[in-house]
Amino acid sequence: MKYLIAGLGNPGGEYELTRHNIGFLVLDRLADIHKAEFSTTRLVDKAEVKYKGRQLHLVKPNTYMNLSGKAIAYWLQELKIPKENLLVVVDDLALPFGSLRLRTKGSPAGHNGLKNIELLLDGQDYSRLRFGIGSDFAKGQQVDFVLSNFSQPEFEALPALMDKAGEIIFSFCTAGAERTMALFNR
Repeated sequence: MKYLIAGLGNPGGEYELTRHNIGFLVLDRLADIHKAEFSTTRLVDKAEVKYKGRQLHLVKPNTYMNLSGKAIAYWLQELKIPKENLLVVVDDLALPFGSLRLRTKGSPAGHNGLKNIELLLDGQDYSRLRFGIGSDFAKGQQVDFVLSNFSQPEFEALPALMDKAGEIIFSFCTAGAERTMALFNR
């Protein structure tokens, strides 16, 4: 069985360790642990990981966040992966830092990357792993906050949180979305 695991973020060194790039960071960690290498191909940086008979295609769109849907729609079609085998890893301001929530559908809640995916996939019915980045910013400072680097304490906490996100990704691919939500969404 094949799965498309899409981490959202922005390409380029200036964005590498920003809160908005947590999707990229989670996939980088997963690839490192499983000794998979990313290579640049059409619209994405892509790596493959095999796990318990599943083939996970990890993609980091290089279209910039607001056009993520273009890359995801292309690779779903190219790899002939059904939409129910798509999982998008995304930053979420509405969740406290480090909170992880799997959802099988939902509104984009103002997230431009999710809005574009929704537009190009014709709806909200795709799974997403929401990674809480908190909301410690003054009114009108949302963009600056998501494009800023993690604080030192947050940065130190990231490896364990990214490993937990990896567990959720593997559970999604082996146990399914409903069982994974029951196990991890507390």
